[in-house]
Formats: sequence, C-alpha cells, structure tokens
Amino acid sequence: MTEEQRETLRHRLDEAVVEAQESIPYLTEAGKPVEPSVALGRLTRMEAISEKGVNEEMLRQTKARLERLQNALTRMENGTYGVCPRCKREITFERLYAIPEAILCVSCADKRG
Repeated sequence: MTEEQRETLRHRLDEAVVEAQESIPYLTEAGKPVEPSVALGRLTRMEAISEKGVNEEMLRQTKARLERLQNALTRMENGTYGVCPRCKREITFERLYAIPEAILCVSCADKRG
C-alpha cells in the first residue's frame, strides 16, 4: 500500500468515526420508549414502537461499527492495518476503501463465511 493510499484510508476512517459519533445521540433519542400519554392512534402507536425497535438496532450496529473503526485506527498506528491476520497478506486498497474497518482479506472472509 502506498503512502497516498494509507492517507486516503486514514481520512476515510476519520470521516466514518465522526459520522458514527454524530449518529449516536440521534439514535439514542429515537430509541426512547414511546410514552403512553402521547395521543397516538393504535396503528400510529404500533408504528412508533416498530420504529423504536429499528432505531435501537441501528444504534447497536452504529456503536459496534464505531468500535471496529477505532480498532482500525489503532491498527493503523501500530502498523498492522491492512494486513490479514490469517494469511498475513496485504488486504487490497479497494476492500479497505469500501470497508475501512475490514480485518480480513476477501479470501479469508469468504472462507469464514
């Protein structure tokens, strides 16, 4: 991986971290319980409860991705970013650009299933 590619990926990781961090407060608020005192019709209340569940899952996934992104930044600082721990080969720039928190190369990820 070239130094220019590494800088591009570093910038991509930083952007993804900021995006995840900015999403967490909104998703936390959107995942709060639907108050029974709110005047909603039965169908609207069911929709609100369903939406709450979706927002809670998005919050869980966003927090998990944030942790993976932060781990990727740590690997970048340690010099192990972009190297597959299973086969020890370099992970392609294209894969890391698409999924900056990727740990495994495509081949090892396919084997993992």
